[in-house]
Amino acid sequence: MVEFPQYLGFILFLTVLTIGFWLLFFLVAFVQYWIGGALWEMFKEWRAKKLAESNG
Repeated sequence: MVEFPQYLGFILFLTVLTIGFWLLFFLVAFVQYWIGGALWEMFKEWRAKKLAESNG
């Protein structure tokens, strides 16, 4: 039979594991969003520069 401290340890382990999983998941999603946004801003600046050179 499982004793109460072992049960609490198991629950704590599952909690830490779950928090770690979701933290990793959101960090990976944020890094992809960050890189995509940076690339999009670089493209907009490049497009604006190219348009300015062709107009003036």
